[in-house]
Amino acid sequence: YSQTRYLVQKPVNGLDISFVKKTAGKTLWEHIYKFPEYGLTLSFTTLGNKNVLGNGWALHPFVKTFIINRERFQLSPEFGLGVGYVTKTFNLNSNYENITLGSHFNVYFNFKLYARVALTNKLSFNTGISFSHFSNANMAEPNLGINLLSGFAGINYAIGQKSVIEKMELPAHEKKHELAFVYAPGGKHTRALQSKVYFTSSFSTEYKYHWKRKFHIGTGLDLFYDSSTKTEMSVEKDKTYKSIYDLKSGVHLSQEFVYNKLSVIIQEGVYLLLIDHINNVSEYNRAILRWKFNKHFFVHISMKSHLYILDYPEVGFGIYTLSNK
Repeated sequence: YSQTRYLVQKPVNGLDISFVKKTAGKTLWEHIYKFPEYGLTLSFTTLGNKNVLGNGWALHPFVKTFIINRERFQLSPEFGLGVGYVTKTFNLNSNYENITLGSHFNVYFNFKLYARVALTNKLSFNTGISFSHFSNANMAEPNLGINLLSGFAGINYAIGQKSVIEKMELPAHEKKHELAFVYAPGGKHTRALQSKVYFTSSFSTEYKYHWKRKFHIGTGLDLFYDSSTKTEMSVEKDKTYKSIYDLKSGVHLSQEFVYNKLSVIIQEGVYLLLIDHINNVSEYNRAILRWKFNKHFFVHISMKSHLYILDYPEVGFGIYTLSNK
């Protein structure tokens, strides 16, 4: 953000320590994803201004899949999501310049594009680019968030003996249709630095086509309720509030990346009929982490946003059915 860029006085630098476990093909999904790796990372990073922004710490589990997976060379994307902690936050009296975050504890997201070259049977060199994000999911104000783009290099050392890869024949994929109904309550702060949390909720119908094992596409209808609308609109004198403005409706497209019962869903939506009167935007987005715990029910956590502007988090509960026709 232009209003915070001047605070960054030095390049950021940091250190990651990770424990990584490579899968050996014991399940169908390990073969589908070409034997992915998973693990846990402890991260430390400076934030460019120790006195105002402080330093950042994060602890996050991650999963790594492969674009290229050869014996001596690997190219892979890595996704991590966990808990972040920043040592400096906004304080009206002692740190009013820091308008990035209003809480010490935050959600932490990390993405790496990772290249690894084997030097010996146990030692390898890695390098790549990394994107990291600290945000409190709009549960405290301010919440502009902190984004970090960096290059990295490091060393991997393998502990113990290499696992033997198990062979498995992959059955043909059976394409299916999925219909789901979801209710998702949530909460948000207003942009007026208030301590009150306002209730939000949504009801959605979703259709998905199981095009590939790893990738489903779909569409759906959404109805949103936001109890902060009146407070948000009262800040601007030229806006007149009506109770119907608490409701918004829209239609979305979705892309779902699947690993067994767990999936990551990205949705892009457009408000229709009941439009947004707070931000005066026409589009909305959702990022969803979903777990189907049996054949008909699932739970998920999600973040609703307007492009890069976070709106509020949700916890969703849903029922779904599958059909081959």
